[in-house]
Amino acid sequence: MSTLTAPTVPVESREHYLNVNYGIRSWLLTVDHKRIALLYLASITLFFFLGGFFAVLIRMELLTPQGDMVQSETYNKLFTMHGVIMVFFFLIPSIPAVLGNFLVPIMIGAKDLAFPRLNLLSWYVYIIGGLLTFAAVVAGGVDTGWTFYTPYSSTYSNGYVIVTGLGVFITGFSSILTGLNFIVTIHKMRAPGLTWFRLPLFIWAHYATSLIFLLGTPVIAITMVLLVLERAFRIGIFDPALGGDPVLFQHLFWFYSHPAVYIMILPGMGVVSELISCFSRKYVFGYHFIAYSSLGIAVLSFLVWGHHMFVSGQSAYASLIFSFLSYSVAIPSAIKVFNWTATLYRGSISYQAPMLYAFGFIGLFTIGGLTGLFLAALGLNVHVHDTYFIVAHFHYIMVGGAVMAYLGGIHFWWPKITGRMYPEGWARFSALVIFIGFNLTFFPQFILGYLGMPRRYHAYPPEFQVLNVMSTAGSSILGVGYLIPMIYFLWSLKYGPLAGPNPWGATGLEWRTPSPPPTENFKQTPIVTEEPYEYSIREIKVV
Repeated sequence: MSTLTAPTVPVESREHYLNVNYGIRSWLLTVDHKRIALLYLASITLFFFLGGFFAVLIRMELLTPQGDMVQSETYNKLFTMHGVIMVFFFLIPSIPAVLGNFLVPIMIGAKDLAFPRLNLLSWYVYIIGGLLTFAAVVAGGVDTGWTFYTPYSSTYSNGYVIVTGLGVFITGFSSILTGLNFIVTIHKMRAPGLTWFRLPLFIWAHYATSLIFLLGTPVIAITMVLLVLERAFRIGIFDPALGGDPVLFQHLFWFYSHPAVYIMILPGMGVVSELISCFSRKYVFGYHFIAYSSLGIAVLSFLVWGHHMFVSGQSAYASLIFSFLSYSVAIPSAIKVFNWTATLYRGSISYQAPMLYAFGFIGLFTIGGLTGLFLAALGLNVHVHDTYFIVAHFHYIMVGGAVMAYLGGIHFWWPKITGRMYPEGWARFSALVIFIGFNLTFFPQFILGYLGMPRRYHAYPPEFQVLNVMSTAGSSILGVGYLIPMIYFLWSLKYGPLAGPNPWGATGLEWRTPSPPPTENFKQTPIVTEEPYEYSIREIKVV
């Protein structure tokens, strides 16, 4: 085992900041991809804690079986707004909008994204959609669930579902603009010598994610428009009373929303590939397989939406096909996990905080993936459908996977983003607290679901209380784990030791620039002459 120590040497150069305007106007009108990434970081963090606040209220209600803190209607609004905010305003944009925006141009040796103004526009579109959704929260909330199932949402729910639907619709354009920008940038702006199979796996993951952005997001946008039209003008699209078909809504919604799961997790897989290679000091085992598996996940994700509809009355033959396809989508994910494990084998592993988050990702994502196989089986799916087993599975993938990768990436590239190091001891402690708190929160929910406790109910039989108390206690620990990094990251901005250009001794073009990078990223366009992750053929100096 080897240990990397954080250096305290000054950054290479800070002269590029002497003439920079730091006023609010310069931030709101910036076209620098790094500043836009920081705008996303601030806004996404706010939405994360807002969604987390609703989660706290949900777990407090479920401490007791009587449903005595809020009424059922209010509880419906709590889990709806928690889901809408976390899915559409945190999980989907978090890694692409923050780390992707900051790193994609630097990793490929470009000065910026292909369309800088569109990049800024994507943030404004995100904010407008978020404000509309927040307005619905303030005005009274929505009680449909984050899936907006019809005909309840289009006929019987309160009118704020129109505002929320418009907010989700508008936010979708932010994803489309980001995906378009990434694809064009990766295709057209790579540094000389940076061929496709010299690209970091982080770039491959964002390229695959961008394909889903462009192909899938228009579907949910159209679906939200149709929902608003039916609600506002009583046009018969989904409501059977008006001649519509509610199952059509489920087909349209899940055709986007299952690929959206991989929008949330694919960028995290790219992050983990970088962390595993750096902190094991090894070339990524099966690089080509991991790269192709990202594209495989993107393609297969559009073919499995029907496993969400096994109990909706869909044809048994269609369900069999979707069941088979759902098993097949596990193959490229398993390839990644096996190859990460093989990369670790006989590596010189350093247990820095980013690596601990990578380990947490692998463990939690693997549990989430394996329980997904239960849901792909027709018989088991019917038993656990709409129980807490679904809640636990989803959170092991999204929170245990996507959020662990997001935090690992933030810890890994924080010195590059800010030019400052954070306290390593506290960072390791927070990773451990989050891992323990997460498992205590969501593992009992697998048992609750298997025993038959339905989700989305604020009252439940008393025999389920012990497991619910464990889950609520775990959520308290998890919340503390999330607050700790917020505190020491803010502390590090002023008091953290200065970071050199390459504090981890990593490969990649982003580590050849000062920390933080200058506006133009590189004084001269870099020329790439070596393969990615070449830790085995040369010693990378920690500077």
